Amino acid sequence: MSWARSEGFTPGRGDVAIYRHTDKQGLWVGWLDQRPIGCIAGVRYNAAYGFIGLFLVVPEERGKGYGLQLWQHALRHLDDLPCIGLEAAPARIEDYAKWDFSVSSTTTRWEWLADGSSLITNNLVEKEFDGLRLVKGDFIPPDSVQAYDAMREPSPRPHFIADWLKHPAGTVVALLDGNDDCHGFGRIRPCLLRDGEGWRIGPLLADTPRLAELLVKSLLDSHPGVVLIDTPGLNPLADELFRKLGFEALSTTVRMYRGTQPPISMNDVYGLACLELG
Repeated sequence: MSWARSEGFTPGRGDVAIYRHTDKQGLWVGWLDQRPIGCIAGVRYNAAYGFIGLFLVVPEERGKGYGLQLWQHALRHLDDLPCIGLEAAPARIEDYAKWDFSVSSTTTRWEWLADGSSLITNNLVEKEFDGLRLVKGDFIPPDSVQAYDAMREPSPRPHFIADWLKHPAGTVVALLDGNDDCHGFGRIRPCLLRDGEGWRIGPLLADTPRLAELLVKSLLDSHPGVVLIDTPGLNPLADELFRKLGFEALSTTVRMYRGTQPPISMNDVYGLACLELG
């Protein structure tokens, strides 16, 4: 986590434990002469999809082939899967292309400086969204969110979502109708910046941009400080929404896949859970 923080990955508190539960074998640290010098994650979500992230070598040991050994180890763990994803810095696209990864879309990181004041009124949902209600934390029915998420992500991720919803760090909100069917949900959690701490929103999924906006405003409520969110390029409405809300675009990365990209629409995905681990 400290390595990721120093590289500017801004990991969320508790992220590694959640992903380790998703795939207990999918996280490695490389050692040299009794000291750790690098790490990589290769998370198998299921038999159809995996993701590589948290890939780094400490600065003083770079250029010596240790990163290649870590990379090959993670690929062997995922080699039988029909699709593997990763998030690449623009300068690394050609490197990953040599291993048969292809560009899918651009991911944008957005920043907001929140003052913790309330941005919504208690009756906003009932007045504007046909009886949908905003539900937080333990009052959210997990099966409803699981079903909603499974139809909008590259691969169903029940273990991940179960841990994500129950994690005590941060806040989870969902929009439910009268039958407790989900129409959107999101989580904000504390994250480690290079200097100090902030917040990250993700995942953020919703039926429409207006519902996504409501979720964002709810998540910003009572969470002062720097807030980051990563939006997928395959949902053009996401960037439009965050520009409208006044977020500032900080940086871009590139989502790449090896194999057949899952044929699923990303139009309801407004924020990715964690770039380092999928």
